[in-house]
Amino acid sequence: YEERVTDFQYHSHLPFNQSFNNSDEIVIAVQQQDIYTVPSKSFLYIQGQLIKEGATTIDPSELHIVRNGFLFLFDEIKYKLNGVLIDNVRNPGTVSTLKSYVSLSPDRASGLEMSGWMMPTEDVKLTDDKGNFDACIPLDLVMGFFEDYNQVILQGKHELILHRSRTDNDSVRVLGDHINVKASIELKSIQWKMPYVKVSDEQRLKFLNFVNKGKTVHMAFRSWDLIEYPSLPATKKHTWTVKTTTNLEKPRYVIIAFQTNKKNNIKSDMSQFNHCSISNVKLYLNSEVYPYDDLNLDFSKNHFTVLYYMYQNFQHSYYGKENEPILSKEQFRDEAPIIVIDCSRQSETIRSSSVDIRIEFEASETFKADTTAYCLILHDTLVEYNPLSGLVRRI
Repeated sequence: YEERVTDFQYHSHLPFNQSFNNSDEIVIAVQQQDIYTVPSKSFLYIQGQLIKEGATTIDPSELHIVRNGFLFLFDEIKYKLNGVLIDNVRNPGTVSTLKSYVSLSPDRASGLEMSGWMMPTEDVKLTDDKGNFDACIPLDLVMGFFEDYNQVILQGKHELILHRSRTDNDSVRVLGDHINVKASIELKSIQWKMPYVKVSDEQRLKFLNFVNKGKTVHMAFRSWDLIEYPSLPATKKHTWTVKTTTNLEKPRYVIIAFQTNKKNNIKSDMSQFNHCSISNVKLYLNSEVYPYDDLNLDFSKNHFTVLYYMYQNFQHSYYGKENEPILSKEQFRDEAPIIVIDCSRQSETIRSSSVDIRIEFEASETFKADTTAYCLILHDTLVEYNPLSGLVRRI
């Protein structure tokens, strides 16, 4: 591969619009179509400033940007190829935070301070004294397509569409007793840096023959779909009918998490999750149930090791590599006590046109007011792309 690629250079692409205010839609396009690109290696480069109302300097002991806070600046991010939606992620801040907790190794995480990520044991200052910052956010942290599909894409028009969040409260946190502090984030520049590649004459001839024969490229990847239950009822036991999906897009992994009084609350940290005294969780895919055994959790007695085992085993199952979780057992309990359910091994003989996804959970204490439940579904997606005709079709 190294010999076939003769040049690998990043090219910056700017948005059509220059307004990056709350609720704005930001569209960045790679218009040139006679090029070879590697979207999986692309990244967002942003510049901006954290602004405290009535002040010119930022005291990090009073106000700071939370872990992964730059992605909380957006409500949704979409990727299109030739005008057809390939992949999208809603609430990218929450999605990428959950996915990073289960996916990142300590070595990878330590190199992602540039994107606003920090380890639970670290207190990283992401701005200078005047609130200025910049960040490089690899898109393989944001969307399943960029993580899984690592091939060169021949020709095609690429679009990245970002929807700014309505407020910046989820990106920042006010500490201590500074309850009257008001803060916002001003984005000054956004660039999509896309790698263009040039290949050897031999490889270029192979690409041209492939295109001219009208062959179709099959792009398989795993999408990250977040479903949110905004406010759980005040009960100890609840059944959540999550969604109905097609058999092709049935879940392979499901990550469940809870937060109490964190959303749009500048006094809290949106990158942290709560255990909410959960004692048992069951995932139903039609009549199939995961996991088979009850979890029998009891956080008041420090009984949650089974949950930690499910969490740390994700990397081996999902990536086929040795487990290197970034969270210790204690950090897992305090920062992100999430429930990771592996349902990747399913009977293919059961043919159903649709899959009903349902979750039952129990807690030892009544769910508090303003408790939000999240269900992150990782499922298979297949897209067909014909470089000659430019036709793109989701299967």
